Parts: sequence; structure tokens; C-alpha cells
Amino acid sequence: MAKQLPAISEHLRAFIGQQHLFFVGTAAPDGRVNISPKGMDSLRVLGPKRVAWLNVTGSGNETAAHLLQLPRMTLMFCSFQGAPLILRLYGQTRMIQPPDTEWAQYAPLFPALPGARQIFVLEVELVQTSCGMAVPLMEFQQERDDLNSWARRQTQEELDAYRQRKNARSLDGFPTRLPAPGAAPVDT
Repeated sequence: MAKQLPAISEHLRAFIGQQHLFFVGTAAPDGRVNISPKGMDSLRVLGPKRVAWLNVTGSGNETAAHLLQLPRMTLMFCSFQGAPLILRLYGQTRMIQPPDTEWAQYAPLFPALPGARQIFVLEVELVQTSCGMAVPLMEFQQERDDLNSWARRQTQEELDAYRQRKNARSLDGFPTRLPAPGAAPVDT
């Protein structure tokens, strides 16, 4: 049975800490809905109503484009091991990028991942749990290092050029507000 809660309990915080995978859902007022799987030890529960996650350079940047238009986000966690559970966190999100002064506050919370591009801070408005009894049992083997290996092989100039080619606009053509290469810190 689904339950709605106002905040992340200690029990749910522990559950989140055990997950190797979570999903991010965003949408602009028009265009495509985006759902992305995330891993790489990139999420931190900062309190009962705040979560942050580190986003790295990838093939797109839909989340950033959507949040510039409509700052809502849903994070979903599924129990693939142990007792069944699905957890969703709903809320409003803001984006922090390396040139932003807040980057220095949040970046040390995460491992130094090559290609780190943004940190998203979610202010949780609703927590929902549901049974998860239809989610299959699966065994975690290990994190993939492919994306980190790719990013480590890039020079900063190559990474900047890739981001400008692949990450500056969403699939629907919305801008993502990527900072200019070498941009100075900006107060957010």
C-alpha cells in the first residue's frame, strides 16, 4: 500500500544509502518527459527534506534544460535486493554548476568524478513509498567505470567541446545553461 510522508525518515535514509541505482524524472511544460538512471555514488541525503546529486557529462543534458523551465523533479529508488520497496521523492530543484560559488560547498560531499557537470539540490515536498512487489530481485555486481574512463581520457578542451556539441541543448532544443569554458565563479 502506498504511503505519503512529509519527509525522509531515518529508515528511508538508510534505504537510500543502500541503493546502487536511482532514477531521475523531469519534464518541461512542453516536449518530452525524461527519465534517467543514475549511479556512481552520486547522491547524498542532506536532511529529512533535502537531497543533492552529482551529475556527470553524458550523452545529453535533459535534466538541466527541463529544470530551467520547470524546477520540479522526482527521484525514484527501487529495492532490487531484500524486502520490496519503491520510494519516490518529489520536490523543487535547483542546479549548481562549477562556476557557481555554491559549487565549493556541495562538491566535497561527493567523490571527485571526472566529467562532473552539475549538482542538483532537491527540496523534498513529498515522500511516497509503495510496495515494490513487482520489482524483480537482482544482484549487484559492481559499478561500471566506462563513463569515468572516457572522461579521464578527455582533455579539458575536448570535454568542453563535447559538452557544447552534446549538452548545450535538450532533445527538444531547450537551452541547458552550460557555463562557458573557463567561466569565473558566479553567485547563485
